Amino acid sequence: MPIEPGQAAPDFELADQHGQAVRLADFVGRRNVVLVFYPLAFSGVCEGELLALRDASADLVNDRIQLLTVSVDSMFAHRVWAEQEQLEFPLLSDFWPHGGTAQAYGVFDEARGVALRATFIIDTEGVVHWRVVNPISEPRDVDDYRKALAELA
Repeated sequence: MPIEPGQAAPDFELADQHGQAVRLADFVGRRNVVLVFYPLAFSGVCEGELLALRDASADLVNDRIQLLTVSVDSMFAHRVWAEQEQLEFPLLSDFWPHGGTAQAYGVFDEARGVALRATFIIDTEGVVHWRVVNPISEPRDVDDYRKALAELA
């Protein structure tokens, strides 16, 4: 079952597309986090979603908010995809242990070996404020993130 609003968000440490370690704990007390799980880089729905995040980054990356995206792809695949699509926010690799962070959040599809299409908004205290989990084939709407973040203001 996915982590529920009101629960503490599980901490994690994952490498971004540049090999830099990113920890959720680094943002506690400083920024709200929009944590976006997606199945795989270079796939149609995921590409559309991440390009929408790129285009909305002014609302999702600032001194109050940090956008973090997570998939089971390797750091190297993320680097190529980020360069190709001009994605400047962190693309975190949940490669090994395979899907461990998605599992901790309750959004790992064991049969497919990928994360579900899930988003968690985590407040500055490290508590899940809002979440959405969509079927793998169904994209999420960035406007929903904006509305949930406005509630934290």
